[in-house]
Amino acid sequence: MSRISPAILGGVVAVLGLATDQASKLWLVFGARLGESGPIGLAPFAELRLVWNFGISYGLFQQDGDFGRWLLVGLAVVASVLMTRWMVKATSPVLAVSLGLIIGGAIGNAIDRAWFGAVVDFVHLFLPDRSRSWYVFNLADVWIVVGVIGLLYDSLTSGPEDATKSRSS
Repeated sequence: MSRISPAILGGVVAVLGLATDQASKLWLVFGARLGESGPIGLAPFAELRLVWNFGISYGLFQQDGDFGRWLLVGLAVVASVLMTRWMVKATSPVLAVSLGLIIGGAIGNAIDRAWFGAVVDFVHLFLPDRSRSWYVFNLADVWIVVGVIGLLYDSLTSGPEDATKSRSS
């Protein structure tokens, strides 16, 4: 039995990450109608709450026009293409899966921005007494964070000789 190549594994992870991200957002916006029904409590420290993010992480670089919106979409597409090229050459499954997570998340948020003009965020975490609130995020954000952690792990566990190993183009 042959092993699945890291590139194919990363590609499958990217597609699954993108699909779960988009399915959750579409269901919450159009199925559960979260924007109209209001927040849904999950735990004393968490709720589903619809937030339209016109910026990037933590609401930085808020965009109020089409130029900024499409610039962010373009940056996500370029970054995804570059990471896909890296993933195709990866020999490590951890590296390929990590890149696949980041690619799926980046494309998911880019689709939101292109379609809605903003990213759909919906998981809200806070202290039980609501005295402190953390940012609101989505599954694409989770995939990106987990992917970055995977890249860091891979870089710390790979030897120096691994940095020069990749399949020929």
